[in-house]
Amino acid sequence: MRGRIVILALAALFACEQKAPVPPAQTPAALTVNVIDCGSIKMSDLDGFSSAGDYKGVPGDATVPCFLINHPSGKRLLWDLGLPGMLAGLPAVTQDVFTVKLEKKLTAHLKALGLTPDQIDFVSISHSHFDHIGQARQFPNATWIVHQKEQDAMFPPDGTAPAGDKMQIDHFAHFAALKRDVFTGDKDVFGDGSVVIFETPGHTPGHTSLQLQMPESGTVFLTGDLYHLTKSRDLKRVPRFNFSEPQTIAAFKVFEDRVAAVNGKVIIQHEKADIEPLGGVIK
Repeated sequence: MRGRIVILALAALFACEQKAPVPPAQTPAALTVNVIDCGSIKMSDLDGFSSAGDYKGVPGDATVPCFLINHPSGKRLLWDLGLPGMLAGLPAVTQDVFTVKLEKKLTAHLKALGLTPDQIDFVSISHSHFDHIGQARQFPNATWIVHQKEQDAMFPPDGTAPAGDKMQIDHFAHFAALKRDVFTGDKDVFGDGSVVIFETPGHTPGHTSLQLQMPESGTVFLTGDLYHLTKSRDLKRVPRFNFSEPQTIAAFKVFEDRVAAVNGKVIIQHEKADIEPLGGVIK
C-alpha cells in the first residue's frame, strides 16, 4: 500500500512538471509621442526675452513644435498648435524682431501619419501666444483642455476685449466653438498619470507645462514657454513681456521641484538643441 502511494505521488509530480509554462507577463502598452514641425522663428534681437538686459542685441533661432500624444486607449492629444496655418508654404514673414516660417499645416503632417483631424480627441495649449494657437480651426470636433485662467484671459468673463494684438485675438475665435474641459491645478488627461498638465503661470495668467510618462526616457517634461532657451533656464531669466515676473519665478521652482522629484528629462520646446535630436519622436 505504501509503495502504491509513493508511485501515485511521483505520477502527480510528473504531471505537474509537464504543464505548459506560465507565459511572462505582458508589458502594458505605452505612450507614443510624435514631435511635429509647426514652424520656426528667427529673432534679430533677444532683448525682450530677459528682463535682466543681458540678451540685448543677441540674435536667436527657435523651433515651434507641436506634440501628438498617442495614448494606448486609442485617444489622442495635440499639445500646442503652432504658427498660423495661413502661413503654410509662403515665404518667411517678418514683423518687428520676429521672422516666422511654416512649411506645412498640421493636417498635412497628420495625413502623413495616416490620421485625420477627427481622430484627434483633445487639443491643449501651453498658453495663448500666436505661435502656440495658430491651427485650432483644423480640429473643430476636438475637446479643448484649458486652464481656467487662460480661458478667462482669452475670453474675459466680463465681456471686455482680451489683451493682445489683432492677429492673436483673431485666432482666439477659432477656440470659441470648441467643447471645453476647463481645469485648475493638475489635469490628468487620460486618468492614469501618463499625461498630466500642470500649472506654471507667469508667462501668461494660465500658462501650463506637460508631464509625460515615456517607456524609454521615463518622466519627460515639456516646458511650454516657461523657458525659451537653455540659458534662460540656467540663469532663471524672465522675458520682459511676461504677464507676471514674480509668478514666473515661483513657477520656476514648482517646475524644477517636480522635475527633481522624479529625475525627469526636460525638453525646452523652443530650443533647437532639445528638439532636433529627438528625430520626430519622444521615446
